Amino acid sequence: MSVQSWFNGIWYERGAPPWWLMPFAFIYGAVSGSRRFLYARHLRKPTQVSPAVVIVGNLSVGGTGKTPLVCWLVERLGAAGFTPGVVTRGYGGSSRTVRLVESGDDPRVVGDEALLLASRTGVPVAAGRDRPAAAQVLVTAGCDVIVSDDGLQHYALARDCEIVVIDGDRRFGNGWLLPAGPLRETRSRLAVADAIVVNGGRALLAGALSMRLEAGRAVALQGDRAAPLQSFAGTAVHAVAGIGNPERFFNMLRAHGIEVTGHPLADHARIQLKDIDFPDERPVLMTEKDAVKCRDLADARHWFVPVSAFFDSEESTTLLDIVMKRIARRAPPPRGVIHG
Repeated sequence: MSVQSWFNGIWYERGAPPWWLMPFAFIYGAVSGSRRFLYARHLRKPTQVSPAVVIVGNLSVGGTGKTPLVCWLVERLGAAGFTPGVVTRGYGGSSRTVRLVESGDDPRVVGDEALLLASRTGVPVAAGRDRPAAAQVLVTAGCDVIVSDDGLQHYALARDCEIVVIDGDRRFGNGWLLPAGPLRETRSRLAVADAIVVNGGRALLAGALSMRLEAGRAVALQGDRAAPLQSFAGTAVHAVAGIGNPERFFNMLRAHGIEVTGHPLADHARIQLKDIDFPDERPVLMTEKDAVKCRDLADARHWFVPVSAFFDSEESTTLLDIVMKRIARRAPPPRGVIHG
């Protein structure tokens, strides 16, 4: 059992964490709370860049659906006449400097999510641990609005809008702060967010918007091939997922009638041949984030399944209106702004 699996069992499958983890959670809460207090009381000054900054983050560690929502938001901001760019940490990459990500970059250097964002959105993506510096790189690149993939707790970068994404299946786990639970901040933090988006349900939160992730096709890692995901219905496949909640990916495939043998990996795992090579000829389906790390290892069996964020029309309009109003506080919207 991996360390991540062990913690997931404590966070999401038990009512309470082991007693000896609780003191560490109190220490974590004191440190993180103090840091937020310093910025809230202007004892530390965040860096403000010229464009508006929209944060898409979460309270818990692991995947909640932030990256698909970032892609959704970037597409709509572009349609509204903006020139958006994306800031991301570049988690899992070895680079220690801020850099613009190119579609041909090595994911081991820039990080898997950074490379996915660059190839999926087609907008400038700046990766780096120093988020204010990464945002400034995007300003230099000509971006007039910045979307941060994650970064809710990185208060050094001033923000104009905060969107918090919650996993509708896992919700808040056992409700404890790290490491006793999965939370980076307590649930009270939701009260000051501009919008709450629940991926896969409302989680009984008043005012939350419902998002769902949908997939309609599979794309071959080798060759120029794509196939409807439904064409795999009734087929036994291997499914590989190195994301925060692999079961969400596996269950999505099963909902299409696919017979899945799941192979969960650690989030941001560095994939090796043994992780995707199985002793049979079954198709191997994986997430898009995993695919950017193993194209050189793949053969004709390997496919990735891109997912996209969807909202009901009314909730799509509501979320975009919130974002546009927050952006407009800094600068008027461009001509031809499109809502919805």
